[in-house]
Amino acid sequence: MKTVFKILGGFIFLLIIVAGAFLIYFNSTYPKVSAASNVTIERTPQRLERGYYLTHHITGCLDCHSQRDFSKYSGPIIPGTEGMGGEKFDNEIANIPGVVYARNITPAGIGDWTDGEVLRAITVGVNKKGEALFPLMPYKHYRNLCQEDLYSIIAYIRTLKPIENKVPERSLNFPVNFLVKADPSDVDISTNVVPDKNNTLAYGKYMANAATCIECHTKLDKGNINPGTEFAGGFQFCFNGMCVTSANITSDQQTGIGTLSKEEFIKKFTFYRDSTSQAIPVGLGGNNTIMPWIFFGTMNDEDLGAIYTYIKSMPPISNKIEKWARKQ
Repeated sequence: MKTVFKILGGFIFLLIIVAGAFLIYFNSTYPKVSAASNVTIERTPQRLERGYYLTHHITGCLDCHSQRDFSKYSGPIIPGTEGMGGEKFDNEIANIPGVVYARNITPAGIGDWTDGEVLRAITVGVNKKGEALFPLMPYKHYRNLCQEDLYSIIAYIRTLKPIENKVPERSLNFPVNFLVKADPSDVDISTNVVPDKNNTLAYGKYMANAATCIECHTKLDKGNINPGTEFAGGFQFCFNGMCVTSANITSDQQTGIGTLSKEEFIKKFTFYRDSTSQAIPVGLGGNNTIMPWIFFGTMNDEDLGAIYTYIKSMPPISNKIEKWARKQ
């Protein structure tokens, strides 16, 4: 019997050694990506104009990396906080296995990053230190943007007002803290193009990807999209004592937006272009939404219409959503 215990003990010890060796190898090897490129991005007027539009109205950079005032409907960005980071995302608000904080992307936060390092973070998911970003940062979508759009975003971000704001480090639960290291991968953005606007469907797909509509309007399973449920809604966000569930935006006529015309779709957004509509008060615990209506509402009508065309081309999925619910 003692021999059996010795053999079993030796086997367990061997497993511990192998597991330890694997973790050391994994931590020292991943994320397995190339070094940041040596690119230097010129800040031309055209890039700054395009970067402003994308950053303020499409890609959500400032939506996540600023402070939002949820005492008002849709949580408009608090003036003077643009890019400072610090917003907390956890299991309660975004079903995250741990705690992640939006980083400071003003020059006070990433001023010592090279343009290549910023580009790698946005498209590959690896920061200046070589650490893998949690995919709440939608680099898997941004890597599909054309090179010139990415350059424009970076050029514009460099012009943000520097704001000193020390952001806490993230804390991910096991085993996600290890698995996240394997997510990043190299990508070639040089062949990406913006589709011709006359091809409304292809152009709408490009813009919907840039706006990462699918990220919030799809219910995730352990952080992954279940094929066949895209845009059917069901992702729940909880904050300030209440919960809101993302809408079904497929073309289903009973539970989605199948009966919504393009004009009606656009009006849902343009309603928030008015300053009064950007300051609708919401009492503590009142019905609110994390959907950045104000942010997307200033997108131009052509882009909103193209996104509508693309979304309406998706297969209809029956999924009735209860928008608001109290936190249990």
